[in-house]
Amino acid sequence: MTSIPRPVAMLLIALVVLLALFPSCGGLVFPAKHAFLMQKLAGIMILAMMAMSLDLLVGVTGLVSLGHAAFFGLGGYALAILSPEYEAANIWIVLPAALAIVAAAALLVGFLSIRTSGIYFIMVTLAFGQMGYYLFNDSRAAGGSDGLSIMETPAIEIAGRTLLKLADSDSFYYLVLALFVGTYALLRMVLNSPFGQVVRAIGVNENRVRGLGFDPVRYKLAAFTLGCTLAGLAGFLAAAQYGFVNPTMLSWHHSGEALMMVILGGMGTLFGPAIGAFVFELARFGFESTTDHWQLLMGGLVVTIVLVLPRGLAGLLLDLARRGGKQP
Repeated sequence: MTSIPRPVAMLLIALVVLLALFPSCGGLVFPAKHAFLMQKLAGIMILAMMAMSLDLLVGVTGLVSLGHAAFFGLGGYALAILSPEYEAANIWIVLPAALAIVAAAALLVGFLSIRTSGIYFIMVTLAFGQMGYYLFNDSRAAGGSDGLSIMETPAIEIAGRTLLKLADSDSFYYLVLALFVGTYALLRMVLNSPFGQVVRAIGVNENRVRGLGFDPVRYKLAAFTLGCTLAGLAGFLAAAQYGFVNPTMLSWHHSGEALMMVILGGMGTLFGPAIGAFVFELARFGFESTTDHWQLLMGGLVVTIVLVLPRGLAGLLLDLARRGGKQP
């Protein structure tokens, strides 16, 4: 994966530093809405993790999935089902178990769908996503259309001692921030590896990769499983944040929104979809606060950015950085 120009890298680091400082300094700027904005920023970082995981499929491997939200929702449902009813679940136990469940489901769905391509892959993943939606929507054990409540937020425990309670807003915020940065670092490390180079080549020309002796199906299945598992991690955090899960988490509409974040930010860049998630969610928050017809404004924003910036916001930043580097 190509390196990020220094000005863009410094900008991204500055944004992460601002996110890290917000719990302690944000109250000075937004005293009345500090708690609300902290929750909002944590929620956006969770969605940014989902967008980055989808970018591995769409922007890198060339797999456009409309079933990505099914794995996001499955991660949330796994937490809700595995959590004890009246005590905090130990995150060291429930998180690996939830990710294992999501990874197994992703491996199965990927095995059945990865040999298709183009519109056929889109439709197959959409079908699997809707199957997951109706499975939980019609299941009494999963709470049906009402969903499930998580009575106690998970905690980090070692040897019976509670080290960190995620019910504490600051603790949860910093955990999400750490996993947000960790998700980006993991995906970037993967894409810089020999495996990542093959996956990226598959997205450019699958037939040529096959001609070089690699099996594209195996690589695409591995990338699909990794991306969906990271979406499950985001869903796990979303369920922990809101203490509630319902079938809408698995809806294809949620997948569509994640796809718009990827397109807005810039496909194949990893950091672009994260920026796209922030722009998308902050714009939605602003539009919802001003008009009942906010969907029209959101649609106009998405169309405008796509037409004016076909490579997304990340493409704009990269172009500006390169132009600046050429100036004497």
